[in-house]
Amino acid sequence: MGDDRFDILVSGGGIAGLMATAIFAQSGFRTLCTDPTPPVTDEASEGADLRSTAFLQPAQALLAETGLWDRLAPFATPLQTMRIVEAAGDGATVARAFEATDVSELPFGWNLPNWLVRRELTQHLSGLANATFCPGVGTKSVLPRSTEALAWLSDGRRLRVQLIVAADGRNSGIRQALGIPAQTTRYGQKALAFAVTHPRPHGFVSTEIHRSGGPFTLVPLPDRDGLPASAVVWMTDGPDAVRLSALPDAAFNAEMTARAAGLYGPLTLASRRTIWPIISQIAARFHGERTALIAEAAHVVPPIGAQGLNMSLADIRVLRDLALGGRDALGNASMLDRYTQSRWPEVRARLAGIDALNRVSKSGGSVVPALRAQGIKLIHDIPPVRRALMHAGLGAAPQKTSSTTDFSRDSAPSTS
Repeated sequence: MGDDRFDILVSGGGIAGLMATAIFAQSGFRTLCTDPTPPVTDEASEGADLRSTAFLQPAQALLAETGLWDRLAPFATPLQTMRIVEAAGDGATVARAFEATDVSELPFGWNLPNWLVRRELTQHLSGLANATFCPGVGTKSVLPRSTEALAWLSDGRRLRVQLIVAADGRNSGIRQALGIPAQTTRYGQKALAFAVTHPRPHGFVSTEIHRSGGPFTLVPLPDRDGLPASAVVWMTDGPDAVRLSALPDAAFNAEMTARAAGLYGPLTLASRRTIWPIISQIAARFHGERTALIAEAAHVVPPIGAQGLNMSLADIRVLRDLALGGRDALGNASMLDRYTQSRWPEVRARLAGIDALNRVSKSGGSVVPALRAQGIKLIHDIPPVRRALMHAGLGAAPQKTSSTTDFSRDSAPSTS
């Protein structure tokens, strides 16, 4: 049996890996994606990713350009307002709302459950002539060479490819095999992710409520059983997160309603609870020979400001554009150098900003909450500052439009 030939191997079938596969295939590259763990595409199934992702304007534009958005749009909830609340322990709150209309005719973003995105992506790939998705098959080992890369799969096949895209998570086996170090920061926090219903409508407002331990974020979802619904990410100290995850539903509902400062009335758990460790991480460079690192193989950030998967889509966009710029140069040293030069400085700056926000958000005591409240007021109440930070948070100017190491088992979910 001869070797199978593809232009690109995407190792890792999380959301970023599936999107990379679809986008490269749509751009005319024969692309194969492997993942040793088949995607869980039903909310009620064990292992389902119950987090959600807010696709910001640049990400939505890329998905629309490549034909993915038409598939996702019917399930997306627009985010018209971003609200930040400082909730003091004595019940006092300071809140400021940032309106999308200040900077664009479009919403800030569109929220989608992660499990649903995986479902739609796997179905989309089945209809693309240039895409081959191999769930249950891992990338066992790779051998990059100057003119091509060899890859051995866990099902016994050997591939010859021009470019390997490592989308195999924060513990990326490909990154480790290439000897690329990563700097990791641990915060002693975990995040609970789940869905809730509530009696008051969310009004398409995404809300971050800050108190010691980390933010409590509610992001709009479509109604569930006739009630308004939101996705929640609750960041707190590790031991407290473990305690909360084990509470009976009634006790958990009471605690999260209090943590949400009563904004939407009583919150009712509407899904299982999942728990995730909070870290930040950045690889020393985003490429090796014949290999590009994307998404959590390259960078991990705490789930603040909807940056995680949007940064991953920016990786894919830059890599796709470089690939289209010269097909004969696909995967060569010059192309990959330019990829790191384009992405690494921006990612490093965003990571530093999110790290600082998280450290401030998790701080307690009596002084820090007051400083956070003053900061919220300052950012919001000076229009040029408010608009500049809103543009920066979107990741680009808003669009004015109307509408040979064995690592086959390494695969980690992405943080949104």
